[in-house]
Amino acid sequence: MEKASLRRSLLKIRQTLLKTEWQEKSDRICTHLQSSPIFKEAKTVLAYFSFRQEPDLKPLFTDNSRRWGFPRCVDQELSWHFWQAGDRLETNKYGILEPVAESPIVDPSQVDLILVPSVACDVRGYRLGYGAGFYDRLLTLPEWSNKITIGIVYEFSYLVELPIDRWDRSLTGVCTENGLKIINQFPGDN
Repeated sequence: MEKASLRRSLLKIRQTLLKTEWQEKSDRICTHLQSSPIFKEAKTVLAYFSFRQEPDLKPLFTDNSRRWGFPRCVDQELSWHFWQAGDRLETNKYGILEPVAESPIVDPSQVDLILVPSVACDVRGYRLGYGAGFYDRLLTLPEWSNKITIGIVYEFSYLVELPIDRWDRSLTGVCTENGLKIINQFPGDN
């Protein structure tokens, strides 16, 4: 199946989740992340604000023991800004919440972990995104390419194999409501 039709199919399934089911699955994903050594050791974490039934990571954001960075869409790139509970947010042209432009910018050297929103991930760590290429471009840049990346999906979107293109980069791991699976060696490990 090609990426576009697979994306449509999985997004359609995701939209059928009842609010209680969505929240339960999201809470379980958060619990798996919170109990993982990768998350516990991370001081600066990049995340996302849930949009259209994406797994909701909001319960994590009240943890003030770490710094949180969230994306702003600037032209065709993601600009990462610090945000903490209570800070102002605005809605971008895609309808996604993001920190205000004046919020402090995250330096890539500070980042320990990136929680990557995904339509689907496969057992090799490849990710199917939304088709705009924001994360594909980001994760190939030298300053971001050595970060630990965890794709966040529901178990029904954790597949055996996704179609991939030459620019696709495999993630470190995938977290679903059934657990965190580490797939690839941590960047920098030998």
